[in-house]
Amino acid sequence: MNWRSEHIWVELLKGSRKRSNFFWACILFLGSLGFLLVGTSSYLGSGYDRFDRKEGIVCIFRWGFPGIKRRVFLRFLMRDIQSIRIQVKEGLYPRRILYMEIRGQGIIPLTRTDDKFFTPREIEQKAAELAYFLRVPIEVF
Repeated sequence: MNWRSEHIWVELLKGSRKRSNFFWACILFLGSLGFLLVGTSSYLGSGYDRFDRKEGIVCIFRWGFPGIKRRVFLRFLMRDIQSIRIQVKEGLYPRRILYMEIRGQGIIPLTRTDDKFFTPREIEQKAAELAYFLRVPIEVF
């Protein structure tokens, strides 16, 4: 609606209060809320590695993302462990990951794949201690 007189002219503008803008604002809010929930659950997702030399059994347990298949539980014999592997990549995105190679299962990461807080010396020391405990060789790739 416009209003006009001899000295004043008022023209009303519609602005940005449209239904489509409210719709997209809600979609963006729900999307960002989803990312927040995934990030929080990832932060709280943890687990353990249990190496029992007396029983000869290795158990690896991890909490995953919320859902039906939330837990990861691997159990295998120590004699199936072939080696402990270290992957060290330096550069712009450094990676220092410790793996365990299992006969018939492939390789299983023991440290987080995004963990950049291990120095090469720390990851090497951890691998040496674990390989000594399990009595398996160390491979570097």
